[in-house]
Amino acid sequence: MSNNDDAAPTAAEAVGDTHLLGFAPTAAETAGDTHLLGFSDEILLHILSHVPSTDLVLNVRRTCRKLSALCLDKSLVHTVLLQKDYQATEDKVKQLVKEIGREIQQLNMAGCYWLSGSTIEHVARCHSLVKVNLSGCHLTSLRLSKVLSALQHLRSLAIDVSPGFDASQLSSECKATLSRVQELKQTLFTPSYGVVPCCASLQKLLLYFEILDRTREGAVLSGQLMVGQSNVPHYQNLRVFYARLAPGYINQEVVRLYLAVLSDRTPENLHAFLISVPGSFAESGATKNLLDSMARNVALDALQLPKSWLNGSTLLQHMKFNNPFYFSFSRCTLSGGHLIQRVINGGKDLRSLASLNLSGCVHCLSADSMLRKAEDDIDSSILETLVESCCNLRHLNLSAAHHHSSDGLGRHLCQLLARLCHLRSLSLPVCSVADSAPRPDRAPAPPAMHAVPRGFGKKVRIGVQTCPNPFLGQSAPQPASVFWSLLKKLPFLEHLELIGSNFSSAMPRNEPAIRNSLPPCSRAQNVGDSEVAAIGQLAFLRHLTLAQLPGMLTGSGLVSIGLQCQQLQSLSLANLGMMGKVVYMPALADMLKHCNRLKDLRLEQPYFSANAQFFQALSQCSSLQRLCLVSRSGTLQPDAVLAFMARCLNVVVCHMFTGESLTTCKSLQQTLLRSFQAERPALNVVIFPLLHEGLTDVIRDVPMVHLDEITLFKSRVAEEPPNLWW
Repeated sequence: MSNNDDAAPTAAEAVGDTHLLGFAPTAAETAGDTHLLGFSDEILLHILSHVPSTDLVLNVRRTCRKLSALCLDKSLVHTVLLQKDYQATEDKVKQLVKEIGREIQQLNMAGCYWLSGSTIEHVARCHSLVKVNLSGCHLTSLRLSKVLSALQHLRSLAIDVSPGFDASQLSSECKATLSRVQELKQTLFTPSYGVVPCCASLQKLLLYFEILDRTREGAVLSGQLMVGQSNVPHYQNLRVFYARLAPGYINQEVVRLYLAVLSDRTPENLHAFLISVPGSFAESGATKNLLDSMARNVALDALQLPKSWLNGSTLLQHMKFNNPFYFSFSRCTLSGGHLIQRVINGGKDLRSLASLNLSGCVHCLSADSMLRKAEDDIDSSILETLVESCCNLRHLNLSAAHHHSSDGLGRHLCQLLARLCHLRSLSLPVCSVADSAPRPDRAPAPPAMHAVPRGFGKKVRIGVQTCPNPFLGQSAPQPASVFWSLLKKLPFLEHLELIGSNFSSAMPRNEPAIRNSLPPCSRAQNVGDSEVAAIGQLAFLRHLTLAQLPGMLTGSGLVSIGLQCQQLQSLSLANLGMMGKVVYMPALADMLKHCNRLKDLRLEQPYFSANAQFFQALSQCSSLQRLCLVSRSGTLQPDAVLAFMARCLNVVVCHMFTGESLTTCKSLQQTLLRSFQAERPALNVVIFPLLHEGLTDVIRDVPMVHLDEITLFKSRVAEEPPNLWW
C-alpha cells in the first residue's frame, strides 16, 4: 500500500530456473537459442535489477562465471535496497556489507526494524555512501555517531530520533559529516531538534512528528526544548521544507519551534513549503510573519498549509508560484471561485502541475461555498477550467466530499476527468461516479442498513461457492456508465481509490476505536457491482481501495478485477454492501485465486468471520506479505490462522482487530510468534480486541512502516509530492 512496493522476486523467479544456472551454456545456447544466458548483458542486467540485493550477491552470483561478473556490475551494487526485503537476516546483511560494502553509494534500509543495532553498525564499512536511509532502524546516539563518523562522502541521511537521543554524544567526526549533509529526513518520537543543528548545509529538510502526548507510564510530555544559540537550525540554504504531524498537541508545539527560526529569516531559495497537520493548527504571530515573508520574497513550486492558515485568508492571492508541480489544499474551505481565481489564476496555464490534493475540500467545485450545501451539484465549469489548465496532472485526489454531477450532457465529473489522459493515480468519492440519473438497466439498490438490529449478522455463512459471473447480467460493466467510460480513457491508471464521502475507519490514530459510523451518501446507493467490475479494465492497476459502497449486492465485480488486474499488489476493502452482512465473501474468495502478485491486503468489515474458508482462499495469494483485518464484532478461528501462516511463508505482518476476547487474542498472538518468529525475523503479529481500552498502547509498538502503510486507513493519492525522498 505504499508507493515503493514493486514486487521483489526471488532469484529463481527473476533469472529463470536455477537448475539451468548451475551449468555452463552450450555453444548453441551461447549463440542465443533459448538459454537465459544467451541474452545480451543489457537485458540480463535489467532482469537482475529486480532481484533483491542479498539474493543477488549471496546466491545468484555463485551460479556461474558470467553471472558472477554481472552481479557485481556497478549499476547493481552502487544502489542497494533492503527496504521490505524481509528475508534479509542479520547474517545476510553482514555478509552483503562485507562483500560489496565499499562499492555501495546509496543504501536504503528504511523499516528494517528486525535488524539489531550491532548489525546496523556495519553500515560504517560502506565508506563510499552518498545517500543512506536508516528510518525505522534501531540506532542509539553512540551508534549513530560511530556510523556517521566513517561516512565522509554522505550528503543525504534519513534517521529516527527516539527517546534517549543525546546530541552531546555525537563525535566531532560525526558532526563534520553532518555539516556536509544536504538532505535530511528525520522522524521524531521525542521532543528534540535531533541532528538538525549540526547540518549547516541543509537544502532539503523532511520532518515527521510522531511524538505521543504521554509516555507509556502516563506522564505528560512537554514540547519545550533546551534551545541555546548553538541549537538554532541552519536554514539559510533550504530549498524544501516538509513537516508531517501525527495527531497530538505536542507535535504542534515542537513544530512551532522549528518554524520559529524560519520566521526570522526566510531562505531566499525556498521552493517547496509543506506542512501536513490533522485537525486544527492555530496560526501564531511567528507563522504569520513567515507566510508574509514568503509571499514577498520567494516563488514556490510546491505548497501545502494547515487548513486554519488558509481558511478565510487572502494568502493565496499574494503567493507567487514558479512552474508549480504540487498543491495540497486538503480539508480547506476553498471554494471553486477561489480555486480558479487564486490558484489557477483565472485559467492560467498550469501544465507543470503533476499532483493536486483537494481531499476534504467540500466546496472546491462550487462557485460560492457560502450558499452551497454539501450535497448540491457541482459547477461543472469550474472542473472544466481545472482540467484544461492542469492538463498534465498525474495524481488527483477529490475524496472526502460530495461531488455530485447534474444531468447536463457531457458535464459529468467522470466525463470531464476523462480528459486527463496522463493520470496515474486517482481518488474519488463513491457518490461522484454515480450516473446523474438512475440507469434503466439497473434496479434501484435497497437502502443500506446503518443500525444493526440486536443479534443480526452475528453468524454469517461465508462459504466459497462459485459467485455469479461478473460479466453476465446486471454485473457486467455497462458502456453507458460514465465511470466505465472514465476508466476506458485512463488505461494506464496504477492507483485507484473509491472512498465513501462519509467513511471513517473504525481504527483512528492515537484514539479509541470508533463504535458508530455515519451513513453513506444516498447517491452512493447507485454504485454497485457493475461499477466495481469496470475497474477490471485497468490492466496496470497496482493499488486499489474500495470503501463504503452500500450498493454492492454480491461483490461479483471483484472477480473481474482479480482476473484482469494481474499487476495488483495492494488491496484495501472496507464496509462493502449492507452493514451487518458480509455479502461479498464468495466473490472475494474467487478473486483471491487470481491475485498472484498481491502483497498487502487490508480488510475492514463489521461482523466479518475470519474462518477456515476465508483463510483457505487467502492462502492462494502466494506473494502475500502483509494482512490487516479490522472487524467490529468480528470473529476469527485460531486454527485457521495458524494453518494460513504455515502455508503462506512470505507473510510477515498479521494484524487482526476483532471482537474476540483478550484471552483468545493474546493466546493466538503468542502461538504465532512462538511458531514462526525464528524463521521469519521480520514477523510482526498484533492480535487484539478492537474495542479494548488498551488498543492505543498496543498500536504504539507497531513498526511505523506497517502502521502508516497498512494498519491505519487513509487516502494515499497525492498525499505527498512525487519523489519526495527516495
